[in-house]
Amino acid sequence: MTFRVTALTSLLALSAGMASAEMNFNRIASFPTPLNMAEGEDRSRTTSAEIIAATKDGMTLAYTDSPLEALGLIDITDPANPQPLGNIALGGEPTSVGIVGQTAFVGVNTSESYTDPSGKLLVIDIATREITGECDLGGQPDSVAVAKDGSFVAVAIENERDEDLGDGRVGQMPAGDLVLVDAADGAADCASLQHVALTGLAEIAPEDPEPEFVDINSLGEVIVTLQENNHLVVVSKEGEVLNHFSAGAVDLEGIDVDEERALTFNAAQPGRKREPDAVKWIDDDHFAIANEGDMDGGSRGWTIFTKDGSVAYEAGVSFEYAVIEAGHYPEKRSGNKGVEPESIETGTFGDTPMVFVGAERSSIVGVYDVSDLSAPVLTQLLPSGIGPEGYVAIPERNLLVSANEEDLVEDGGVRAHVMIFEYQEAPARYPMLTSAGLREDGKPVGWGANSGMVADGDFIWAVNDSFYAMQPSIFKIDPSETPAKIVDVIRVTRAGQPAQKLDMEGITLDGEGGFWIASEGRTDRVVPHALYHVNAEGEIEDEVGLPSELMAVERRFGFEGITKVGNTLWMAVQREWGDDPENHVKLVAYNIETGDWGAVAYEKAAPETGWVGLSEIVARGDSFYVIERDNQIGAAAVTKKIYRIPAAEMVPAPLGGELPVVSKEEVRDMIPDLKATGGYVLDKVEGLAIMEDGTAWVSTDNDGVDDHSGETMFFTIGKL
Repeated sequence: MTFRVTALTSLLALSAGMASAEMNFNRIASFPTPLNMAEGEDRSRTTSAEIIAATKDGMTLAYTDSPLEALGLIDITDPANPQPLGNIALGGEPTSVGIVGQTAFVGVNTSESYTDPSGKLLVIDIATREITGECDLGGQPDSVAVAKDGSFVAVAIENERDEDLGDGRVGQMPAGDLVLVDAADGAADCASLQHVALTGLAEIAPEDPEPEFVDINSLGEVIVTLQENNHLVVVSKEGEVLNHFSAGAVDLEGIDVDEERALTFNAAQPGRKREPDAVKWIDDDHFAIANEGDMDGGSRGWTIFTKDGSVAYEAGVSFEYAVIEAGHYPEKRSGNKGVEPESIETGTFGDTPMVFVGAERSSIVGVYDVSDLSAPVLTQLLPSGIGPEGYVAIPERNLLVSANEEDLVEDGGVRAHVMIFEYQEAPARYPMLTSAGLREDGKPVGWGANSGMVADGDFIWAVNDSFYAMQPSIFKIDPSETPAKIVDVIRVTRAGQPAQKLDMEGITLDGEGGFWIASEGRTDRVVPHALYHVNAEGEIEDEVGLPSELMAVERRFGFEGITKVGNTLWMAVQREWGDDPENHVKLVAYNIETGDWGAVAYEKAAPETGWVGLSEIVARGDSFYVIERDNQIGAAAVTKKIYRIPAAEMVPAPLGGELPVVSKEEVRDMIPDLKATGGYVLDKVEGLAIMEDGTAWVSTDNDGVDDHSGETMFFTIGKL
């Protein structure tokens, strides 16, 4: 069962839908999971939101929190203002949750080892927060599903393998199976528990099935994914295996398989096993799978099967291509499984049946209209937190909710979040920037880690930073479209080859069709602090190193913006260098005619946490504008501002001596702008471009989707 995918589905529906559809999903709130810790608890502990479910009335969410061994509860009576309801201790690692009415059925892993797996099914009254029942599952649970009529619970007993043994291959005992437990009136009948053997079915390691995910249709039929075995099994509510078949494979062409710090979609993977993770019924005859992959596979897309084993639809590379064009491609996962679709949710909103495909490594979800099961239409891409693991659709309230498991507290990053989206009569707010339709052959143009910007007539030029060290690029953006569109790409080269050792953080026009680019530099990585003159074709024509007076005091955080006034280039230094007073940085000047250097000093805010620095500089009229920001994210963010400096004060003094300190006036606090899409405050506000009519555009840097949600905000703040 192999499918070759060469012709790609058009993304015109996606682009058109974002511009004109009456109904769209938009994020309206984000809930950080540390809020569910009780007063006095250590909120610096790692927490998570993995699998999520909702009560029947849609007013309460319950999510599994593996690090805290708890079930977290959220009140979404007002979905735009979610409130913490606290955590319920479970005495083990929760793996999944299903809800009927106000009763939660939670699978809990209590295994002491891979060879001695154990687990339990807890029954919890959400209203009272009491554990009302407990069944010994006889193995390590993964996914839990509850029949729509509440009559029974299905649990995938994975008994996962030890990836450090036997090259991490399946074939490690004890084997997993499927558990069925009768339920009624908010209680589980543990005496009815039966184990359904799934051995001898798959071609791959038939002696060791590892069930991954389960779902139940309205007929009481259970669909089970055996991810490592690349197999699918349909089981009746009585425990009879009704059908089983291979998940098959896909021939992938035009993908990126190398982690070379460039976005190159020119490789192939023939016969790539799907190895599905999540599965959800669409109707009583069809189900959708997310082809994340594990040992030998991961086809980077998703598939609709009928329960007789035939394929109704195969996404191939089309989903990944859409993610690439939205700037969410995780280059550092190219050698693994690309965007790694992991989650699947289904639901009917209005009269439209929908499938939601969550890409774990890209932190994004695709919204598909599956009115025609043989030709689903991608209508939207929604931004999520880092590592979306589970989704729940609540059509009765026009809500979609994502649970995002990554908590980067140890690295000073963003916390785990639950995000809420509303299906509303409004334009789609995301993505804000896309490269869709740039190439006539249908191949995607990837982008990300955008830093400096400059306006040029009706367009904006932007550069990526050193994350894409092997593919330094200048992007031409048309901000008049919704979303804004990348309409051209210039690759920066030296002697015809991709330029090496660049860390492009600023760009300005040279007045002759080319550009001046500021490279931040990092001497410990042999990346020079420098200015580069680049022609219209992207070839570097001249390199200007820093003078000895600056190199003697340089530190890692160098130029983070560049602008040109007459023959003078002005660069903003991000943070203090060796001779700067505390909380002062340099605005450095370089005369391209005389070669003279100079600077003024700029006083920045004292950081409350972390550091504060400059990220951009733009000259316009009788003023200079800078972005001043801290390196904090989410609720910890304080400083994300634009300041104005009088041009009359920008008179460079000689280097090496005391510098005059320029005055500044706050123009814009951007924290409200960064909250406007219902997400957490992104840390790296790095690009500012001012059009001829004074309209200012701002962009954020998504760090190449590495320990980052991949979300790029590109928005206007009106006329300055």
